[in-house]
Amino acid sequence: MCIAIPGEIVSVDGVYGAADIMGLESEIYLGLLESPRKGDLILIHVGCAIQKIDERYFYYLEDTFRHMLEGDY
Repeated sequence: MCIAIPGEIVSVDGVYGAADIMGLESEIYLGLLESPRKGDLILIHVGCAIQKIDERYFYYLEDTFRHMLEGDY
């Protein structure tokens, strides 16, 4: 099974950058995205940004992960 987590790009440096993932900043690979920009909301799998997502889906996923981490599910 594979899982992707939501994040927001906070910096871009070529094909690499940093993303805010639920309050933690992590280095990620951006080479799979077309024109990645600071502020883009994305899905991240194994350190690679794999897809841009819209704000509604981002907040839905982030809320779901927070509930899972808190044991609410």
